[in-house]
Amino acid sequence: MSIEVDLKKEGIEVIKPLDSLITNSIAQSVSEKLVAQFPEQNLNYDDLFAKISRLNMYIAKMPVGLSYAKYYYKNCSIYFCENIDFDDLEPYAIHECIHYLQELKDVKGNLIQLGLCDFGTSNFRGMALNEAAVQLMSSIALDIPKDNVKYYDITIPTNSPSYYTLECNLLEQMAYITGSYSLFNSTLYSNNSFKSKFISLTSAKTYENIEKNMDKLLSLEDNLSSVMSNIRTADSNVDKLNEQAKKLRSSIKQTYFRIQKTIITSYFNLNFNNITTLEQIENYRRKLYNYKDLVGTTDNYTFFNDYYVSKMADLEEKYNKIEASVMDNTQNNLALVPVKDNFITRLFKKVRLLFSKNKYTNNEEEF
Repeated sequence: MSIEVDLKKEGIEVIKPLDSLITNSIAQSVSEKLVAQFPEQNLNYDDLFAKISRLNMYIAKMPVGLSYAKYYYKNCSIYFCENIDFDDLEPYAIHECIHYLQELKDVKGNLIQLGLCDFGTSNFRGMALNEAAVQLMSSIALDIPKDNVKYYDITIPTNSPSYYTLECNLLEQMAYITGSYSLFNSTLYSNNSFKSKFISLTSAKTYENIEKNMDKLLSLEDNLSSVMSNIRTADSNVDKLNEQAKKLRSSIKQTYFRIQKTIITSYFNLNFNNITTLEQIENYRRKLYNYKDLVGTTDNYTFFNDYYVSKMADLEEKYNKIEASVMDNTQNNLALVPVKDNFITRLFKKVRLLFSKNKYTNNEEEF
């Protein structure tokens, strides 16, 4: 099957190649930003520029609903929508160039992996995780500040307010657990570093569950976009379409909170069971407390607050047991109990009151 036929199936019709000066300008900008923002990934500017500048880039007619840009791996080309404002080209170019950089092919040229997406399976497992990872990298490369936005009645902290917002937020929650290095290393080099690290901190079943539900979330959003497009052009059956849209929004919301709950409980439940020292108690408390800055919420969302209060009660019990064990095994109890443990004791006495009011403080020292 020819490339032209493939593109026609995608609804893409080439108008003209992008000017070589613009192509080189894109290659320069993308290379500079990736090298500057991800120094730990050991990217080389000259290598990146040489690779990206060889990409074919085109202006094309593209169907309504498709992104303003698309990387097509079969001919290593990027297609930009004819209606795109060239002053706003960079965000799309960075995203698609990362797709180009991350592709992993076999000896026959078949795509087998694209970052976190496994093309060796029939359903391209991990597509949503990968799109979110690429978009997170793009947002960081562009130095987009984090802000709170609202989608489907969910208030979400994100630095990607316009693209894959729910998916980016959830992936950022996963990266909070693993650290960002393994995430972006797997994104760029199509390896299993991020997957393996997340599984080691949770379980294989948890990762597979999140991966599956993230793909479901992306599919639901695509379906909603299609329904909304039909509503705008419909002459009849508008009520039926509106009802479909309502159900899809509800499913999106439920799926998001299901994934978020899975991430929180899978990591923090297992991590709690591994606590054996007073220092680990403080590290655990701090990590769970700071997680509040990542969660998506609604007006009636209480899960994270309730979970935090419950874990603080469990920590207090574990703290008392560990402290008693320390005292039982030393002749000089006072000398072996660190001063900072008094802070933890005071914390346990105050935290229930704080969270019973369902409020957070921005200054942790107020504890």
